[in-house]
Amino acid sequence: MPSNPFSRRSLLWTGVGLALAVAAVAFNWLKPTTAGADPSDPVQVSLGRAVYSENCASCHGVRLEGQPNWRIRKPDGKLPAPPHDETGHTWHHPDQQLFEITKSGVAALVPGYESDMPAFQGVLSDEEIWAVLAFIKSTWRQSIRQRQERRSQGLKQ
Repeated sequence: MPSNPFSRRSLLWTGVGLALAVAAVAFNWLKPTTAGADPSDPVQVSLGRAVYSENCASCHGVRLEGQPNWRIRKPDGKLPAPPHDETGHTWHHPDQQLFEITKSGVAALVPGYESDMPAFQGVLSDEEIWAVLAFIKSTWRQSIRQRQERRSQGLKQ
């Protein structure tokens, strides 16, 4: 006699599997354990574009061009906002450092450093910060992305 695919045992295991899947989604068990900026992820880049526009563009420029004379200190001793396009130095820094600067502010990494850049902890979620970085990276040429990725991985140039 052929086995019944709808036996009590198979229905029970199907129910258990479904319950575990629902629980995994509800409790974010399936969420990746590592965060990061993926410039090839259209969803992350789209979120990053929106967050950048709302929170970063007023200083760093709508086209990531930064403020004029960004390498020359202002009368208050602070530097203007640098560009995040390829003409700036953003791509010279590893992802984790860029994340920490955005989240905690420059002074958290360089004690005593004064900057107009606010810390975005409590304003932006980690996911939003990574998304902004993904958006910024998505505007760079592939060769620049590769160089910056090697820096993020701690590899020599």
